[in-house]
Amino acid sequence: MRRVAAIATVAATTLLVTTACSGGGGSKGNNGASGKGAGFNAGVEKIANPSDKKGGTLKFVGVQDADSWDTTMMYYGFAFDFARYYSRQLVSYTAAPGQKGIELQPDLAKAKGQVSADGLTYTYELKDGIKWEDGKEITAQDVKYGIERQWAQEALSGGPVYLRDILDPEKKFKGPYKDPKGIDAIQTPTDKKLVFKLPKANGDFEQILAMTTNSPVRKDKDTKTKYGLKPFSSGPYKFDSYSPNKGLKLSRNTSYDAKTDGLRKALPDNIEVTLLTNADERDKRLINGDADLDLNQRGMATAGRTTALKQHKNNLDNPSSGFISYVAFPQSVKPFDNIHCRKAVIYGADHKSVQNARGGPVAGGDIAVNMLPPVIPGYDVKDDQYGLRTNDGAANAAKAKEELKLCNQPNGFKTTLAVRNTDESDKKSAEALQASLAKVNIKVEIDQFNGAEGSSIVGNPKNVVNKGYGMVLYGWGPDFPSGQGYGLPLWHSDYILENGNNNYALIKDKKIDESFAKAIAERDSAKAATAYAEVNKMVMEGAYYLPLVNIKPVNWRSPRLTNVYATDAFSGWYDFAQLGVK
Repeated sequence: MRRVAAIATVAATTLLVTTACSGGGGSKGNNGASGKGAGFNAGVEKIANPSDKKGGTLKFVGVQDADSWDTTMMYYGFAFDFARYYSRQLVSYTAAPGQKGIELQPDLAKAKGQVSADGLTYTYELKDGIKWEDGKEITAQDVKYGIERQWAQEALSGGPVYLRDILDPEKKFKGPYKDPKGIDAIQTPTDKKLVFKLPKANGDFEQILAMTTNSPVRKDKDTKTKYGLKPFSSGPYKFDSYSPNKGLKLSRNTSYDAKTDGLRKALPDNIEVTLLTNADERDKRLINGDADLDLNQRGMATAGRTTALKQHKNNLDNPSSGFISYVAFPQSVKPFDNIHCRKAVIYGADHKSVQNARGGPVAGGDIAVNMLPPVIPGYDVKDDQYGLRTNDGAANAAKAKEELKLCNQPNGFKTTLAVRNTDESDKKSAEALQASLAKVNIKVEIDQFNGAEGSSIVGNPKNVVNKGYGMVLYGWGPDFPSGQGYGLPLWHSDYILENGNNNYALIKDKKIDESFAKAIAERDSAKAATAYAEVNKMVMEGAYYLPLVNIKPVNWRSPRLTNVYATDAFSGWYDFAQLGVK
């Protein structure tokens, strides 16, 4: 849970800055992979080029390898998405665009879980005919073992550990390598049956089970730290080759039976990934037709995006992502222990200038009015307590000056804003904030830090105080599509950590913690969404954060691609498992 900030932020906020251009037209590649695109945003809230035709090679290109292809160790959003090619879960997401995509369906299991009246026991029965790539049946013990690997942090660290924390809050189980008898909280009375015993009810339990982290792993194929070099497939494709930071190739898993899987179309015969180091070169290959889509789903870089928006707009999608760019106010640094000083910054910030600095409404994203992203159930665009979209996002200087008087700083104050030097759009956002806040006598000094070391710089509360970081500009996205999967590490007092902290504002609010507990225990998804919306309102009432933009990448969609759509299940990125090629 702690590591997601670094991963999600990297995945979300590497959008380079340009002024959005208009234009249209189809794409014509130099290698003959040409054709008129399906239209701008044809893959947003609908399916671009629907087809069931099988065959061909689907070609990804990216500028960053996965943190690991081991389902236990991965935490990059694009890796979660891609891993569904070679892994299956008890339950997974509906093959549908937009918000409908977050609905859960049985995958390895015959049905969604049978839940006890108290919400503490979940029972699943596996389908018949589900097999590993060597033809052996996938068993309940394989699913249990794959989940138990989360406890082996001494060897397999890096991935999310939600089930570990839920099933074993006291950390009594030592992991499958040290205790081969396994954990009692997961029972396998037969080869087909799994029973989960929860100490406390958690309404998101099945959402968490749907994460690729909880894929089966067969004990005799577990190569531990080397498993990510060639995972053993339970899905429609298997690994043929992998060269770290260079590329990988998948081909069909001949033991996979499509009749057991209604969630993956598995259309291409082969899948190839080419990894580069230069985003401009990546975009050239996409535009020229040498590749079909971006593996990392970060959005095109400046030059490629400008060309694509002018000349190939019919091949672009601009979905709302699950990521927010924001500023947090550490309460340990004066004068941000005073709510009115925090509000002065919120009112004094010019959101339109920040949006333009990030690339405008298309490339930069929508002005954010609160701290829930649009893909999370409970998001309410009307919850704009500070009027952040009023007057097209202009600063409210009068209100800012009123708040300065209330916080005993009528002449303004000085502070330091921390921003990653590895992210151009974040740096531009910081400069825009600096300029707008100067107009209300809040003088901001920008201090850039190495983004790769964020967990020990802004994630270390003592260092934040020593550096005088009154403002921290960062970004965040959900681990899974719920208020728990998004907000818990940011807002709950239990997640204030000595290192790797993501609750930068140091929120210790008993009402927020209690409201989280009620929301997490709520099994009715609609009621839970309402509860998380209330938590979000309390966070905004406390003025702990200044939301900036709901990030919207500009993603390339090759005219060769079929079944292309953005899904909220993967934070607005394409559902890789459905893609085909003409």
